[in-house]
Amino acid sequence: MTRPFFDLRSTHNPHRWFLPLHEGLCVGPPGKTFMFGGVGMAAAIGAMEGTCKRPVIWATAQYLSYARPGSVVDLDVWVPAHGKYTSQARVIAHVGDKEILTVNAALGERPSDLDHQWSQAPEAPRPEDCEESHRWRADVEDLHSQIEVRVAQGWHSRSASPNGMSEDGRVVLWIRPRGGQTVDSSMLAIMADHVPSGIGHALGRNAGGNSLDNTIRFLTIVPTEWVLCEVTIIGVAKGVAHGAMRLFAEDGRLMASASQSMILRIRENEPEA
Repeated sequence: MTRPFFDLRSTHNPHRWFLPLHEGLCVGPPGKTFMFGGVGMAAAIGAMEGTCKRPVIWATAQYLSYARPGSVVDLDVWVPAHGKYTSQARVIAHVGDKEILTVNAALGERPSDLDHQWSQAPEAPRPEDCEESHRWRADVEDLHSQIEVRVAQGWHSRSASPNGMSEDGRVVLWIRPRGGQTVDSSMLAIMADHVPSGIGHALGRNAGGNSLDNTIRFLTIVPTEWVLCEVTIIGVAKGVAHGAMRLFAEDGRLMASASQSMILRIRENEPEA
């Protein structure tokens, strides 16, 4: 049995969960680290699935504030509609009285013989044939040190791309957890929050973004070690970037799609890492 990526804990109340935060679930500059947005989304998905006993179909998170390492995030699950096959649920995640994020979702599955995908995985070399991304500080045990990223296509670095602005805003990454954890809905939610890492490639500059939201839609999750993540930044305007991701298993199965809007950050005056 593999260990879970994070320690989401239940309580005597089936609608209340909590997540102790440590540096391995956080990102950001030294002394100012905060919970990675995808961890918050993943914890909310885990809490809703645990409460409703149904798989998430789609979930969307609105990020409101930061949670710091050493704190405990409480997750309250509300289920205003629970039908024969589907449930509509909401999570309010907070530290004390401060709301950190809100997640709305639908859960369930219906009997059907139809199972087909039209969206196809991009052509990409195998993970072992791709260079590992060294985008993040190697000496820091944060969220990025828990995730292995290999670059199949495009540029994935804190430094500006030598090729300038991308023609299609697209970068393709292989991603897996370093601890060998199972790829499930929560793990895919963490991977999906790597959309901001495509901004620098798209602009050809040392740039990124802070997520305002994160929406993920699940198809069928199948056993896979690596996930092929196709990131596309679709545009930037008015200080905001918009992007999307498709997440494929190694066999080409589309497991999920995701999208985000992000506050655009140009880091060219910061030291490169």
